[in-house]
Amino acid sequence: MLQEVLKKYQSTFKPVIPLLGDHESLLVMDFTANNTTLTKNILQDINRFSRYIDNTLEQSGCRLGIGGYAEHRTIYAVSPHFDAGEEPRRLHLGIDVWGETGTRLYAPMNAHVHSFRFNDHFGDYGATIILQHQLDGYTFHTLYGHLSISNLQGLYENMPITAGQALAHFGTPAENGGWPPHLHFQVIEDMQGFRGDYPGVCRYSEKEKYLQNCPDPDLILQLNQYTH
Repeated sequence: MLQEVLKKYQSTFKPVIPLLGDHESLLVMDFTANNTTLTKNILQDINRFSRYIDNTLEQSGCRLGIGGYAEHRTIYAVSPHFDAGEEPRRLHLGIDVWGETGTRLYAPMNAHVHSFRFNDHFGDYGATIILQHQLDGYTFHTLYGHLSISNLQGLYENMPITAGQALAHFGTPAENGGWPPHLHFQVIEDMQGFRGDYPGVCRYSEKEKYLQNCPDPDLILQLNQYTH
């Protein structure tokens, strides 16, 4: 299984977002209905939502917040992007890392560019890069969403990427789908024909299918061990 291969090679992966020091910690951030401080009025105003993230991190003393894998999120009710069809999409398939605009991120291992796109809809990824990797005969992908649109310049499909290479940085709300600055990081085994995009949120009824194709991103990120 891909999960076992990722565990096998964990010690070789480069940091996607390097920590500032051995003692830096990340704040676990909750975007489920259990978080009653995150009101509808905040969610519907990007400036207030961004201030909420900034203030929450500042009060915790953390530079970065993290969370979201397999999380059932109520926040997606603010965008029609997640409500097409009879059943809304609410189950988050990646990990989000929240921080300042311009926060740099890097390729965790050797890869080539699978595809990229500016997914310019409210609530969508905004600027998105997808890398393709191979380990022990497994082909899989890592998706980086909510980037700066400038990060797409100069890219081309099959472009080689080296482990540790600077890849992108957190975009502004105007270019990242209308969200506070953060990275959506997702592992995808089968791209199922998608290019420059892949669902980062699924219907709860499809939970098992999507989680099997999108294993825990922290197998690569390895950041949850630094949370408080």
